[in-house]
Amino acid sequence: MRKAINHLRKADPVMAAIIEKAGPYQIRFHEPEFQMLVRSIVNQQLSGKAAHTIFTRLKAAAKADPLTPESILKLRLPKLRSAGLSGQKAVYIRDLARLTRDGEIQFERFPEMEDAAVIEALTRVKGVGVWTAHMFLIFALRRPNVLPVGDLGVRAAMKKAYGLVELPKPLEMETIAASWRPYCSVASWYLWRSLANQPAI
Repeated sequence: MRKAINHLRKADPVMAAIIEKAGPYQIRFHEPEFQMLVRSIVNQQLSGKAAHTIFTRLKAAAKADPLTPESILKLRLPKLRSAGLSGQKAVYIRDLARLTRDGEIQFERFPEMEDAAVIEALTRVKGVGVWTAHMFLIFALRRPNVLPVGDLGVRAAMKKAYGLVELPKPLEMETIAASWRPYCSVASWYLWRSLANQPAI
């Protein structure tokens, strides 16, 4: 990891200042399995604290840790809703459970797949967009060079750090991040930290 941090420091003085202020790199990884993707769906458009509460309730309702497709499919929609999930997210999570149970989503294959192929596979699942796929790549598959262009925290941190007038759009983010490669995931973690905030996952 020292190699990545040294690269970012040398490549971008703004990022060097962020790293200096944020301190040690302390990303928390999760296993690249079904539960991680359920967690990502729960986290969509929620604060970290609210998402953690709902996810804890969901595991309690399912009586499973880690969650499995079977434990989710035993729960009817009203039970999922009572854990705090929106109706839409409850449908998404049951859909993911069904696809995983039926072998259409095979988590054991993801570690061997390229980033683009993982994104393509995951975004076939209802409710799983590019943001969720990016979070899975960074926090579960531990891919070092993912720039989550749809993440509000990363966009807000870029706006603040680089003195932008508006939140940057994907193309502008890619331009700023060009010198970070091949360590965009590490830079993104530091951007989250620069807002005194942990990423939602």
